[in-house]
Amino acid sequence: MVKYIGPSELANVILGDKKPWKDYLIVDVRDQDWVGGNIKGSYHVPSESFLNGVDKLIKDTKDIPTVVFHCQLSQQRGPKAARIYEETRNIIHKPSDGQYFEAIVLRGGFLHFGEKYKDDPRLVENWKNVIW
Repeated sequence: MVKYIGPSELANVILGDKKPWKDYLIVDVRDQDWVGGNIKGSYHVPSESFLNGVDKLIKDTKDIPTVVFHCQLSQQRGPKAARIYEETRNIIHKPSDGQYFEAIVLRGGFLHFGEKYKDDPRLVENWKNVIW
C-alpha cells in the first residue's frame, strides 16, 4: 500500500543527513508540465513512458529504501506510478529477499511543494515565474 509524505516532511528529508540515490530518490513523473521547475535532484521519468522504463527504474533503485513519486498534484500520475513501481518491484525482488523499501507519494505534488519552497535553491531548481 502506497504511503504519503507532506511537503514539509520531504523538505526535511532533502535538507537532512540522508543522501539522494543512496537513502532516497524523488521521481518526478510529470510530462510536459515538468518545464518550469522541479524538486532539486529529482529524477524525471515522464508518466507517458513510465511503463516502458519501470524495470530499469527498479534496477537503478534496487538498493534505495525510499522512493518518492510525484506529479503536478499527485492525484493521478504520481500515485499510479508509485503503485506500479511497488507492485513490479515486489515481483522482481520479493519482500522475503530482505530488501525493505517503500514507495511514497508527495501529497499535493509539485504544485504545493513548489509554491512553498520556490525561493529555496536547496529544494527547488529551474523555477520559472512566467510559467507559474
